[in-house]
Amino acid sequence: MALVEDFIAWLEGERRYSPLTIRNYKQDVEDFVTWRGIAPDSFTPSALTADAVRDWVIYLFDVRKLKATSVNRGVASLRTLARWMMQNGYVANNGLKKISQFKTPKRLPTFVPETRMDGVVARLMEDIASVDFLRVRNALIVLLIYTSGLRLSEVAGADVNDIALDRSAIRVLGKGNKVRVQPLLASLRPIIDKYLALMPTSCCDASLFVSERGSRLSHRTIERVVDNILKDAGVQGKSSPHVLRHTFATHLLNQGADLRAIQELLGHESLRATQVYTHTDIEKLKDIYHTAHPREWDKK
Repeated sequence: MALVEDFIAWLEGERRYSPLTIRNYKQDVEDFVTWRGIAPDSFTPSALTADAVRDWVIYLFDVRKLKATSVNRGVASLRTLARWMMQNGYVANNGLKKISQFKTPKRLPTFVPETRMDGVVARLMEDIASVDFLRVRNALIVLLIYTSGLRLSEVAGADVNDIALDRSAIRVLGKGNKVRVQPLLASLRPIIDKYLALMPTSCCDASLFVSERGSRLSHRTIERVVDNILKDAGVQGKSSPHVLRHTFATHLLNQGADLRAIQELLGHESLRATQVYTHTDIEKLKDIYHTAHPREWDKK
């Protein structure tokens, strides 16, 4: 499957997508090829037609019973492949351009309520007060994501030198290999200093977050750190770095932050991606409305 391998190499080298995103693209393309009954080394551009993709979509819905979100991801992967083949001269035009996305139910982002997050932060400050490297490191990871809204990949890829000398900001490498400078709260600065002072003396890695042996933490390790801390603090439901990112944005919006500013802080290219948080704010307004309006009929 040389053509597909070249496509994946392009995603890695040119687009610089995360390992998880690349794995999903590869899985989607290989799933389509397998469904068509084509041997991996026999796949050619002519096999990727709009009619074939439509039939595959029907198969995914009717036989595999996949949800629209999963089907849309598969179609998006194939559309990217078709666009790449056209740009590289494998085909004259993008035959999948007219295949549209399927409607999916709107889901509000999961976040930790402010009152619950107060309790999480209180527990983290107890860990910060210790001199144990792991406790301080793990607490800083959670606080950094919550107070700056960084993505998991941005936290995992951060280096010590990315933090400004006065600890007022951190430089991060976001999606599409775009660099942005994220401001840091003043309350975070002494915590960063303490963590850096506790880092293993044998550490020769430039990474910001490292293990006791001095090696860069993996995405999975950071996910476990966040999950364990949030669950130990009594957070119900999802407890991931992405939930903390949603929490960061939601709390800013609830406190009156401008949506455009939140867009910049999250590193979103489009305001549409940020507008999902307005739905959360509207839900809060509904609760206030039904509770406070003197003519609320459901009051007892």
